[in-house]
Amino acid sequence: MLADKDRIFTNIYGFHDTSLAGARKRGLWDDTKRLIDKGHDWIINEVKASGLRGRGGAGFPTGLKWSFMPKNDPRPSYLVVNGDESEPGSCKDREILRHDPHHLVEGCLLASFAMRAHTCFVYIRGEFIREREALERAVKEAYDARLIGKNNIHGWDFDLVVHHGAGAYICGEETALLESLEGKKGQPRLKPPFPANTGLYGSPTTVNNVESIAVVPTILRRGSAWFSGIGRPNNTGTKLFQISGHVNKPCVVEEAMSIPLRELLEKHAGGVRGGWDNLLAVIPGGSSMPCIAAGDCQELLMDFDSMSALKSGLGTAAVIVMDKSTDIIKAFARIAYFYKHESCGQCTPCREGVAWIWRLMERMSKGEAEKSEIDLLFNVTKQVEGHTICAFGEGAVWPIQGFLRNFRTVIEERIDHRIAAEAREAAE
Repeated sequence: MLADKDRIFTNIYGFHDTSLAGARKRGLWDDTKRLIDKGHDWIINEVKASGLRGRGGAGFPTGLKWSFMPKNDPRPSYLVVNGDESEPGSCKDREILRHDPHHLVEGCLLASFAMRAHTCFVYIRGEFIREREALERAVKEAYDARLIGKNNIHGWDFDLVVHHGAGAYICGEETALLESLEGKKGQPRLKPPFPANTGLYGSPTTVNNVESIAVVPTILRRGSAWFSGIGRPNNTGTKLFQISGHVNKPCVVEEAMSIPLRELLEKHAGGVRGGWDNLLAVIPGGSSMPCIAAGDCQELLMDFDSMSALKSGLGTAAVIVMDKSTDIIKAFARIAYFYKHESCGQCTPCREGVAWIWRLMERMSKGEAEKSEIDLLFNVTKQVEGHTICAFGEGAVWPIQGFLRNFRTVIEERIDHRIAAEAREAAE
């Protein structure tokens, strides 16, 4: 369990002053110039040494991603912060934006300096109205105090622009986000070229999640060894976990990486509704991650490698808990509907395949499918996976694959129940 002294987000619940003055009392903006004076490469190397992996879902090493940015390019460089938190179950970034925005503002300055960028854009989800207003207040305070802007006290000219999206899930994909920022339809770009080479306005760009950037100032102040000492190798640091569904106290909590799932639920969320033995399944990282059945949850560690070993993923660490009252087929039919609705329609396998998957899942939830269609459904998910421009295709079919791996018998039982009911009606 994470000690209070190791928590990064000390105002995540908004109990304290969210202004610049309050942030400074909590240790932010403390001698930031000293960190900048250590140089671009020092910051990147510290972030690398900390073991920080992206908090937006993919878990790519953050410092390594920064190092891809060109050093002597005549084009301007940009940092783009992805605040388009549209993943069902995920609600951590909004708490940073609402209650601890100066973590993000200072993190943007330090990360942009490390990558030699003078401008940063924060792209916020369309539904986040109050969150955007809170961030804009923090940005204005930072400008007024000359912490950012031209000729600021840190000696690195830096502008921070807050951009409000229109509520499209696909704009959480980094290249679709860049298209949207440029005023175009939010559709993913083909790669290569990758954003580090040709990103926003054709210039070198790095896209990072809100939490990934917000933890940087604390890592640099306390040292990479402190951060890498939390969790276990390759899965280091603190993490904001979001717990929803069938628990007694849904919450967002900062905890150590690699905390056991059962400990996380029982210490912070009041445990599974009806007790641990009432657990049916958990989606560990937002709706796009494959579910894990209760039998695999007893010793499950909440980190990237443990999830990968079970053919799932930590994602955004949005834990969705389902107890035995859940109609598991109907739940995943609902998830399939979400992805059908949010597909940008650019790729045929995604546009057509995910819609077909939803229709079949609806029939399965009523027992109206045939058993032969279970394997057909899995085969179709494999025709979508890996055959689209962006990872939306994978995010749409991985939940279905996890569901089929763990709950195939539930589908078969429902089909048998429907066949038996029809036989009784025919006999009457």
